[in-house]
Amino acid sequence: MIDREQVGRHVLDCAMRVHSGLGPGLLEGAYEACMVYELGKPGLAVQRQVLLPVRYENVLVDAGYRLDLLVEQKVVVELKAVEQLNDVHFAQVLSYLRLGNFDLGYLLNFNVRRMKGGIRRIVN
Repeated sequence: MIDREQVGRHVLDCAMRVHSGLGPGLLEGAYEACMVYELGKPGLAVQRQVLLPVRYENVLVDAGYRLDLLVEQKVVVELKAVEQLNDVHFAQVLSYLRLGNFDLGYLLNFNVRRMKGGIRRIVN
């Protein structure tokens, strides 16, 4: 069984490969599809656009929240293709971690010259 830190390393390796192959300037969906492909190559279980309901009192409410990627049921990956990440993007991932009771997430912005500058690791 692979632990969350190993999953995280795979996520980062795949992000670097995808960014090297495609470069910046594309829509988020292109990076998402390529990340799913790359993460699947070593046999990782990857879910795309995972519905994340909000629990209010004893009711689950479909509020339209979706995780871009959930890897091995352990690591949340939120993909962006924006000019600059801001605090609301960080808060979005942190909220996803809390709502889904996950420990580790990555906020990846592919619209950068070097992928290293587009990576944010977020721990709940």
